[in-house]
Amino acid sequence: MRKETVLVVDDSATKRYLLVSWLTRAGFTVKQAETGGEALSMLPGSDVELVVLDVKLPDMSGFDVCEKIKTDPAYGSLPVVHVSAHAVDVVDRTQGLNRGADAYLVEPIEPDELIATAQAVLRYYSARRRAESLAARMVRLAEATLAINTSDTLPALLEAAATGAVEIFGGPVVVLAEGAEGKGIAAAGAPPAVREWALPEETVAVGSLVRTDDAAAWAGVEWPEGESVAVAAARLRHDRPPVYVAVPSSSQNPGFPVLRQLSQTVAAAVEAQRSYDEEHRIAVTLQRSLLQSHLPDVPGLELAMRYEPAGAQTEVGGDFYELTMLDGRLLVAIGDVAGHSLHAATVMAEVRHAVRAYAVEGHPPGRVLTLVNNFMRTVLPADSATICLLTLEPATGQVRMASAGHLPPLLHTAEGVRFLEPHGPLLGINAPRPADLEFVLPAGGTLVLYTDGLVERRDADIDVGLEALATASGTVEPSLDAFCRRLMTELGGAGPQADDIAVVALRRR
Repeated sequence: MRKETVLVVDDSATKRYLLVSWLTRAGFTVKQAETGGEALSMLPGSDVELVVLDVKLPDMSGFDVCEKIKTDPAYGSLPVVHVSAHAVDVVDRTQGLNRGADAYLVEPIEPDELIATAQAVLRYYSARRRAESLAARMVRLAEATLAINTSDTLPALLEAAATGAVEIFGGPVVVLAEGAEGKGIAAAGAPPAVREWALPEETVAVGSLVRTDDAAAWAGVEWPEGESVAVAAARLRHDRPPVYVAVPSSSQNPGFPVLRQLSQTVAAAVEAQRSYDEEHRIAVTLQRSLLQSHLPDVPGLELAMRYEPAGAQTEVGGDFYELTMLDGRLLVAIGDVAGHSLHAATVMAEVRHAVRAYAVEGHPPGRVLTLVNNFMRTVLPADSATICLLTLEPATGQVRMASAGHLPPLLHTAEGVRFLEPHGPLLGINAPRPADLEFVLPAGGTLVLYTDGLVERRDADIDVGLEALATASGTVEPSLDAFCRRLMTELGGAGPQADDIAVVALRRR
């Protein structure tokens, strides 16, 4: 059992001997000082937990010593018990307590009274320190919870949890969960780093538990010498593996409330992240199944297409494209249904099929858009979409194009690069539609159609993106597929993209 350390401050050797003897027999470790100045010089960096302080000292008043202790930020929470044989009246006791003392004993003092007072004061301060420590940890837990729940990937989530655990408990720590394809992934160390980590081969019941493990069971980090590991395991579902949070055992308060709460927070966030990722993969799979997977082989034309869904933490969008041969002409469409959701993807499929159906009837592009607009305003009145639609005669290069609020196609020829300007209101709005734009795509010319994910950025005007596209398209590779890949790389930006990107390129040989 740990012994508390008491500092006895008294200029009387006889009285100091008695106090030291009583406290020592009661199991305390005792240090001594004869003056206030000596006592104050002993406190910084010491293990003193209680000061038994005479009021009458040769160099300064015990009241002044107590006040200096209580106002020092380094050890201001140190408890002080005054003892006095001279300052015994109500005014003296009141002054002592008002200036910071935690108890005031008047001599003659019985040994049992001194010991009981010391133990009571230490119990109060121990409980106070535990409460303050718990309150500070709960504040850090709240901060960590916010960081965990705003993380957009599983590795970032685990790293936020581990960083929070280091702040709460001190390092090193391990936060472990199942990642993609059933492999364990952990944020471990201090500061934590994300890496693969084998999941324990054990059965954990649904709920949460806290246990103590040997450090060798978590040997992936360097634990303090001789330290065991407190491990919280939280499991929300029978068909999901648990989440683990491991910290040094010496960092724990009785009951492990904060560690258990942190493990439950991490488990809930991991489950939400896992469920979202699964739903997103399903939605992306559905979205891809609704899009064209193979391009037609058209003599005299080279075709290329690239499509990339938004980053894993963004819902699926409504970008679509179509390249189909109809009666000797190539039908090309690219569009974007407003919104990012599974609903947007299903609306995209309906619009794409409507475009093909009306085009099969032989209508020119502008008339097709008018009919699709009527369809949307009748069947999908709450939705809107943009689309650029054209027909191209491979033998002559004759193009007929109509737009419904879509971004302008880019034309690259021997004369340079320019944007075409087919105008028209977006689908879903009752407004007059202008005549189709007609032109000839020359031999060697390349036409590029794209959705807004390629050129739009939240922190820049759309004109900046269009200028970047024009610059990047100044040179067109011999392979159109390589050209489209380069556009995606140069203009798509680093990291997860915020929007779907579709690019269609066609070149007349």
